[in-house]
Amino acid sequence: MMSRMSYSAHARATLVLGLPLVGSSLAQMALHVADTVMMGWYGVAPLAAVVLGSSSFFILFVMGSGFAKAVLPLVAQARATGDEAQVRRDARMGLWLSAGYGLLIYPVFWFSHPILIALHQTDEVARLAEGYLRIAGLGMIPALWVAVLQSWLAALGRTQVVLWVTLAALGLNLVLNWALIFGNWGAPELGGQGAAIATVTVQVASVLLLGAYAALARGLRDYRLLRRFWRVDWPAMRSVFRLGWPIGLTGIAEGGLFEASAIMMGWVGTAQLAAHGIALEAAAVAFMVHVGLSSAATIRVASFAGMGDARGLRDAAVVALGLSFVVGIVVIAAFLSFPHAIIGVFLDEAKPGSAEILAFGMVLLAVAALFQLADAMQVMALGLLRGVQDTRVPMVLAAVSYWVIGVPCSYLLAFKLGYGGVGLWLGLVIGLAAAGVSLMLRFWLLAPKPGVAGEPAL
Repeated sequence: MMSRMSYSAHARATLVLGLPLVGSSLAQMALHVADTVMMGWYGVAPLAAVVLGSSSFFILFVMGSGFAKAVLPLVAQARATGDEAQVRRDARMGLWLSAGYGLLIYPVFWFSHPILIALHQTDEVARLAEGYLRIAGLGMIPALWVAVLQSWLAALGRTQVVLWVTLAALGLNLVLNWALIFGNWGAPELGGQGAAIATVTVQVASVLLLGAYAALARGLRDYRLLRRFWRVDWPAMRSVFRLGWPIGLTGIAEGGLFEASAIMMGWVGTAQLAAHGIALEAAAVAFMVHVGLSSAATIRVASFAGMGDARGLRDAAVVALGLSFVVGIVVIAAFLSFPHAIIGVFLDEAKPGSAEILAFGMVLLAVAALFQLADAMQVMALGLLRGVQDTRVPMVLAAVSYWVIGVPCSYLLAFKLGYGGVGLWLGLVIGLAAAGVSLMLRFWLLAPKPGVAGEPAL
């Protein structure tokens, strides 16, 4: 019989894994914010091009990162069973699949100008965005390899190095942006292309740092991650592919939901769209905390599944959900108590039109209180389901919730029932809540039940 961990012990273990991942997620978000802010200092058209290019890159990255996310539960479970060879094989095939995806997708970056023109972008912005993407696209493989190595290290309990490398990447990105965008310190002034070069350089540096750590750090050398890297392991590749492609499509479905919401908010009005973007940025900061906890939950659940400990698996899930709920309550309290201060961070209130944006943004932040719990529930449920290696049915449940329920509800409430931007956000809440409830039910139906007297039933 396995001894049962206390809830406090589960909480400590989850936070030890999760807090560095939370910090890493926030630092990763800061990379995007830094690019946007510094390009905003440079010029309007270059800013629009980089925003368009980086968002296009991110959508394609999300699709490919499913293989990296698949590595997380597979390696955690292999480690729990003591299978060192499988720990190496799963990560290696994750790197293989990521490289293959990066090669296949690069022509989209190279020929992005006609694609963007077909999507009704102006010729100037499309041309500048193509110049950005032709360089940034070279970073797809290293960016995906960074994601694979981050998952591998996190599954082995090395989450702190993931945080430190991401923070170092943020610092390097700021320095390179300052030099290459504006031509400071004797560097050429390259504008958006300079931002792309900085991004690729940071990605390559990150993968080299993480790779060196994985190969040389004490306790990791025995896994021999790069041993016989050139050899294909078909069973491991099938496992990573089987789990990974639905994760990528689930990410696309969720990202598409927010893209659709931005388009529809633009139909409501320009000030409302600006407020929508600001409120989403505030919500995204809080969401990164749940993303980190979700990854920690994936590792914990996968580890207990590998050990055959049903009681530990369910207790780990309960504690992870409890921690996420506490974070949600704190964020809700902040959104309801300090809406002016939060929205005001993103605005110069002396400028014309700021008052309207501020007023509507404060209303959306109140709706974001509901949004917060719904979004937290769905991302935590997805993390738990990945821990038990269930990704295909969750992909369908998420897509139906976002696109069959969420988007139509947003349209109906905003435009047919006359609730405008607030109705649009309420539709998002409905879609995310549908995903959260259905996915959570899916997990608890799948989660193995402990046997008599707390004995494992896996």
